[in-house]
Amino acid sequence: MTANFLTTMLGKAARAMQAQAGSRASYAAMESRSDALPDPLGQREAEFIAARDSLYMASVTADGWPYVQHRGGPAGFLRQLGANRIGFADFRGNRQYMSAGNVAEEDRVALILVDYPARRRLKLIGHASRIAVSEDPETVLALMPEGYSAIPEGAFVINVVAFDWNCPQHITPRWTAQDIANMQRSGEWPQI
Repeated sequence: MTANFLTTMLGKAARAMQAQAGSRASYAAMESRSDALPDPLGQREAEFIAARDSLYMASVTADGWPYVQHRGGPAGFLRQLGANRIGFADFRGNRQYMSAGNVAEEDRVALILVDYPARRRLKLIGHASRIAVSEDPETVLALMPEGYSAIPEGAFVINVVAFDWNCPQHITPRWTAQDIANMQRSGEWPQI
């Protein structure tokens, strides 16, 4: 867990609960290393992001209600655009525009990316903007996965503030149909 993630996400109540549970000292030591600069995504994060075919993105309504939405596409639909910047095409869906509307009013978001077979997850927090295809078609098309038939209406670009590699506890391993077909062909099955 990065110090910036802790410093950003821990509130007074959580710190008080940590103190009561006896874990505050270790988390305070981690927080003391925070430099308040965005956490740069390294090679490990870049590879993990590039391999994902889905994510969960939480945004907040103007009234403070959290809203979580699943986003997906072919592996690699979420792209690293810089040291702490990621983005993905916003495909046409049910046209509710909840995430897009929320980000227009409050740009803070949280993402969870999960590798179910390997039981790994990466949490990212940052500031998002949504770019309409009419505003910047070049950026939107650059984020469009090659050969994917979905219709892009825009793109989300997120400036990552911090991230956390979360523990594997309670992640149930799941495999895609393609994963299972590959295992059947190779005869290699994972040890669970």
